[in-house]
Amino acid sequence: MTVSSGEQNPTSRPDLYVLARIIEKLKEHGPMNRTALATSTGIAYDRMGKYLQWMSAKGFAKLSEDGFVSLTEQGLKAYEEFVSWILRYVGRLRFPKLD
Repeated sequence: MTVSSGEQNPTSRPDLYVLARIIEKLKEHGPMNRTALATSTGIAYDRMGKYLQWMSAKGFAKLSEDGFVSLTEQGLKAYEEFVSWILRYVGRLRFPKLD
């Protein structure tokens, strides 16, 4: 996997805000195809693919053969724990815009 412009490799150090943004969309809309998920989150399709591979390997998401992504119970729990941590220590939940 090639990493450009200082971006961290999602398989080694995923951006937690990017993960939360992906999980939030899946939580709101249910299973989505990869293209719609990338578009709705504002994440480039190739970058989305790397995050989805990582999420699948960690058990946060399921990837179907027909291109759909669904959230697992473990993914939902991780999101809720992350949001709780942000609210406790940061004080507000706001996902930054991606470049």
